[in-house]
Amino acid sequence: MPIRKSFFGTAMNGEPVHLYTLTNKNSLCLEITNLGGRLVRLFLPDKNNQFADVIMGFDRIESYLIRNPYFGALVGRFANRISHAKFDLNGVTYQLDVNAGVHHLHGGQGGFDKLVWDASTIVEEEQEKLLLKLKSKDNEDGYPGNLDVAVKYALTDKNELIIEYDAVSDKDTYVNLTNHNYFNLAGHSSGSIHNHFIEMKASHYTPTDEFGMPTGETAPVEGTPIDLRKKTRMGDRIHSLFPQIIKNEGFDLNYILDKTEEFQSVCKVWEPDSGRTMEVFTTKPAMQFYTGNNIKNSFVFVGKQGYLYTQHCGFCLETQYNPNSPNISTFPDVVLKAGEEYKHKTVYAFGVE
Repeated sequence: MPIRKSFFGTAMNGEPVHLYTLTNKNSLCLEITNLGGRLVRLFLPDKNNQFADVIMGFDRIESYLIRNPYFGALVGRFANRISHAKFDLNGVTYQLDVNAGVHHLHGGQGGFDKLVWDASTIVEEEQEKLLLKLKSKDNEDGYPGNLDVAVKYALTDKNELIIEYDAVSDKDTYVNLTNHNYFNLAGHSSGSIHNHFIEMKASHYTPTDEFGMPTGETAPVEGTPIDLRKKTRMGDRIHSLFPQIIKNEGFDLNYILDKTEEFQSVCKVWEPDSGRTMEVFTTKPAMQFYTGNNIKNSFVFVGKQGYLYTQHCGFCLETQYNPNSPNISTFPDVVLKAGEEYKHKTVYAFGVE
C-alpha cells in the first residue's frame, strides 16, 4: 500500500508535523513522524498471528516535545557522547553544545531528534520509501560545515525495516547518525525485557569511565558477563556484579562488531513467549546495547495507551561509530571530508520462531 500521511501536531516553532504510515503485504504497520524522524509504532505478529506494537513512544506529539529519552529518534550530528563537548579538527577547536553534565550527547540540545525533517515518498527498485531530509548549517550546535542529510525508511515484504543514511558537508566535519528506538518484542506495554534473549557478534567493547565516556581502551568480553556471543537471557546478565553493569544499572555499552563483510548480520534477539525475533544487519562497525536503565524516578514516562514505562522495559541496538571518536586517537578516524559522502545502512529483520 502507498505510504499514508496524516497530521500529528505542531512543533515548538509552529511547523506542522505529520505521521507517515508504511505497511507491507503481511499486514505489518510502521508509523514514523518527521519530528526527529522518530519511529512511533510498529505492529508485528506473534506465533499465533496476534499483532502488537513493539516499540516505545507516545500517542501525542506534546510528549515528544518535552524531555524524553530519545524514543524512536534519529540522532546526530554525532550519536552518543563527545567528551567535554569539544574536539580539534584541522588545527581548530570546536566547542559543541553542552547537554550531559559538561559533555555533549546525541547532537546536543538542538540535535536532529528535535528538528522537523522535510518528508517525501520515493520509489527505488520497486520499493516505496519515506525520504527525510535536513539541512544542518555551519556551526549549528558547534559543528563545522553545512551538512545535507538524507535518511530513507522502508518496510519490505520480507518484514524488514531498512534505514539508509546519507550525508555530505562542505567542510571537514564529524557525522555519526543512528536510530535510538526502544524495542520490546513482547509488546511495548508488556513490562520488562528480562525474558528476551540476545546473541551478538562482538568479542570486544569499549570500557567507559564514571561519566560514560570511553577510556580509549578496547577490551575483550571473554570471561565476563557482558559476553553475548552465545544466546543469552537479558535478565540473567542485566544485574551482573560487573563494574560496567553496576554503574549503569544495566547494559549501556558500545560493542565492536566482529565483521567479515561490510554489510552483514551482527545480532539477533528472541522473545520466547510471543515467538517474535529481530535480526540486525549493518554496515556500521559498532553498536550500543542499552537496556533503558535511566527510565526510572524522574525519568518515568507515561507512554502509549497510558502505560507507565519503567526501568528495563525496552532495549536499544544503536549502530554507530565508537563514541567520542573525535577525541580518541586509538579509535578509527571518522572524519567526513568535505565533499565526500557519508553512507550507511542498517536493517532490522523481524520474524517468528
